[in-house]
Amino acid sequence: MTVAVSSFEDAFRRAREVEGWLTDAQARRLWDRTVEAGPGARVVEIGSFRGRSTIVLAHATHGGSVVAIDPHGGTDRGPREITTSVAHGERDAAAFRRNLERAGVAELVEHVRLPSQEALSSVGGSADLLYVDGAHRYRPARDDIARWGLRVRPGGTMLVHDAFSSIGVTLALVRTMFLGSAFAYTGRTRSLAEYRRAELRGSERVRNLMRQVSELPWFARNLLMKIALVMRLRSGDWPY
Repeated sequence: MTVAVSSFEDAFRRAREVEGWLTDAQARRLWDRTVEAGPGARVVEIGSFRGRSTIVLAHATHGGSVVAIDPHGGTDRGPREITTSVAHGERDAAAFRRNLERAGVAELVEHVRLPSQEALSSVGGSADLLYVDGAHRYRPARDDIARWGLRVRPGGTMLVHDAFSSIGVTLALVRTMFLGSAFAYTGRTRSLAEYRRAELRGSERVRNLMRQVSELPWFARNLLMKIALVMRLRSGDWPY
């Protein structure tokens, strides 16, 4: 049974206890951009894990739909966790379904249990909003941004998690977005970067490049922090 909510606070209350790395402020950005797309928005999410972001996105569509693409193969489950575990994947998939049911959004979500690039041929149509939080290694991140980004409608939004934090995701953005002309960088909430689909020309492309280049010192800071955490030179949370 679908449960309708009217506020971000109510939606995130249903998602907060779900395991995941999306912060409150990042969830708010997902909510706001989906609501701005209008009632009935179509959202594509790459990388759902156990459903924390999926729940927020589904409630924010206000009668729309979310295509949640995640193979739940037990790999790329989080920081420094890229080895495959089929058992972990099955537990994640079961938890994902339970969490959607509990939050009252299961009927709004189409789960495509395929790797994101294989799902390209299984999922048709455009997206009002694309949320990319799949494998964070360079090649899969690059392909998600480049190929799924083509599905975002003009004026639509693409949000990329772990931007200017993960090495692979950041390199993918440098390769696809820094000199690109199809997306304007509009800012970030910590590592959640936002891009708007637009045709950039001339000086607009230069300004767009510089806005992204200005984030590289923050990326360097995150990289140094991760090195310190791995080497146990400091304690604290992994930067998101």
